[in-house]
Order: sequence, then C-alpha cells, then structure tokens
Amino acid sequence: MHFGLDRLLKDPILRTPLAGKRVALLAHPASVTADLTHALDALANCPDIKLTAAFGPQHGLRGDKQDNMLESPDYLDPVLSIPVFSLYGDVRRPTPEMMDSFDVLLVDLQDLGCRIYTFITTLRYVLEAAATHQKTVWVLDRPNPAGRPIEGLTLRNGWESFVGAGAMPMRHGMTMGELARWFIQTLALDIDFKVITMEGWQPKNAPGFGWPLDERLWINPSPNAPNLWMTRCYAGTVMLEGTTLSEGRGTTRPLELFGAPDIASRDLLKTMQNIAPKWLKGCQLRECWFEPTFHKHAGKLCAGMQIHVENTAYEHATFRPWRLQALVFKALRQLQPDYPLWRDFPYEYELDRLAIDVINGSTLLRDWVDDAQAKPSDLEHLARIDEQAWEEERRGFLLY
Repeated sequence: MHFGLDRLLKDPILRTPLAGKRVALLAHPASVTADLTHALDALANCPDIKLTAAFGPQHGLRGDKQDNMLESPDYLDPVLSIPVFSLYGDVRRPTPEMMDSFDVLLVDLQDLGCRIYTFITTLRYVLEAAATHQKTVWVLDRPNPAGRPIEGLTLRNGWESFVGAGAMPMRHGMTMGELARWFIQTLALDIDFKVITMEGWQPKNAPGFGWPLDERLWINPSPNAPNLWMTRCYAGTVMLEGTTLSEGRGTTRPLELFGAPDIASRDLLKTMQNIAPKWLKGCQLRECWFEPTFHKHAGKLCAGMQIHVENTAYEHATFRPWRLQALVFKALRQLQPDYPLWRDFPYEYELDRLAIDVINGSTLLRDWVDDAQAKPSDLEHLARIDEQAWEEERRGFLLY
C-alpha cells in the first residue's frame, strides 16, 4: 500500500498545484517515507517544492521530549535554514506570524486512533487558523493503526481541551484525513483543503487490522508509543494518566501495562472476572511486576498486569480497551474503597478539573467507578448510545 506522503512524492501531477507556492510541513518522527526518509528531507529533495517553514506538534518535529507534557522550543533547521515552529511550546495554536510563513501547509501526522492523542487537536487548530488566514491545507493521509472499531463515551459539550478536540468517542476509528473533513464540516470552516489519500489501506485485514504489518515498519509517533500493541491498548490505558496507577512510563512497555506498589493484582483480576467477564475478551491479561525508572512510582516495585494483544489470542472485533481499563478501576474501588485512585494535578493546561474527567470528556466514567451501586450494564448503556451515534455520524466522512 502507499501512504499519502509516498503518493505525493511519486506523482508530480499531484504536486502541480504546489508550483510557485510557499510550502510548510507539520510532521513528527513517524512522518517517514516507505524507505524511512523523514518527510521534511524527502520534500526538500523535490525540486518543484519550495519549503519555507516546518511545524512540530507535541514531542517535536524530529522528536525531542521523552516524558509527557514537556514543551518544545522553536528553532532554525540547521540544514534547510527554515524556521521550525513548535505547536507545543509557547503556543499551541499557530500565530499570525507563523501563518505568514507559507501558502500551503502539508500535514503528515501518524495518529493512534484515540481522541486523547494531541495530534488530533493540533490538526483542528491549524485548520481553524488556515480558515482565518485563507491558507491551504493538505493532509497526507496515514493509517489509523487501531483500525475502524469505535469505543467509549463521547466528549460532552464544554469539555473541549487539548486532549479533547471535539465530540467524538475515545476510539474514533478514522484517519487524520477523515477527521479533518469532519472538523471542517462540524466547525463550518471555509478553507481550501485536500486529502492526499492512501492506496490499498485495508483496515479489516489481519494481522494488522489497520496497520500494514507486512509492508511498513512501526516508527514511534511519540516516545511512549513504541509499537502497534500499545496502540491497540491506548484508548483504555491512556486513562491511567488520570490516576495514581503507573501506566508503565519508565518501562520498556509503556501503556501496555499498569500497576502500583500497593495493589494485589491477582485479587484485582479475579474481581474483574466476577464483575464483567465479557469486558476481558479479545486479549490476554498477565500478572506482572515492574519497577519504573521514572514517572509515577519510580524506583518502586509495582504489582500489576500487562495487556497482551500481540498474539493469536487477540480478537480485533472483540477487544474493548476502554471498557477493560474502566473495569480495572471499578474492581480496585470494590477491593479498596478508599484507594486514592484519582490523580489531582494540572493536566494538559487544565487546572480546575480532575485529569480523569478531562481525559474522558465528562465526569461520567469517574461517577460510574465511584458509585458502588453502578453496574457494568449502566456504563454499557451510556457507551453504546454514543458509539452507535458516532458510527452513523462518521459514515459520510470515510474515505476508505
């Protein structure tokens, strides 16, 4: 198959509208060609493309920040001598001065298929700025490695944030090009826009179910997204960022495992099996111990579990990571009612809301966990309403 970037580089006819235009690129470390050349270098080698600027989202254009929520500076590219503007530094929305540096912005960002991933919000912000400043935006489309499944509660009105760009479920099942089309319509943006589509993407096919395992190498789009398996778990494990449980940062398998020094993982798993066994399907859970080298519980031995989705036990249509992680919280609350589960700290520039609520786009998930009378069927009912509504809403924006 061919990604949008590769098609643009291969076909000079696709590049014809760029002739004589000042071109900028929004990209990150995973923005590479089939032969692993970074998009900025590949585009710079096209004699008919005039690069005048580049932009980096969270974690930078080339990759510069290992931990979460650390800002990146602007700088001058040492080879191309063009400005590289950070959209996760002094600003998150491009300034008028940044917008003046180009005529056409190429967006080449590998997403993970989860609402919380900040590249989606950066996409929205640059589309809004382009509409305001009458600039052209092209999305060079890439696969959604989590595939087409939809899961989770829809972000409620008033809960928009840098980790919640719009009213979509946690796992949206769309590509960046498709999401851009959705943003443009729902936000009523007047913008010159194009998607350079992929060729041959087959998100229903095993074994990748969204990612072409036999054709493309996995490159980390952010430091703690080290493999496809993390991507499959992420729509659930990202909620751990709003808790006192470790999400495995500081280990070699971040966001595939969880734990803490003061939990009994074996009892936790048994309780999960008793509460909602259907929510455990599609994966294998393994009791494990780990010691994070940094971040939460650094240097302490944690008991927990790893979510295995890399073997034949993985069932793409059955695995529900958001429900699975919600069940972890519910079981822990049942076992240890007073456990200090919810982490209270400034999360992605939100100072007056709990991180778990910012992540979920409402208080509904936390309310369900903390309500001793609430049953799995209660959360299932809420989620299914949102999931079915999104499945219908997104249909008109799908390109594949």
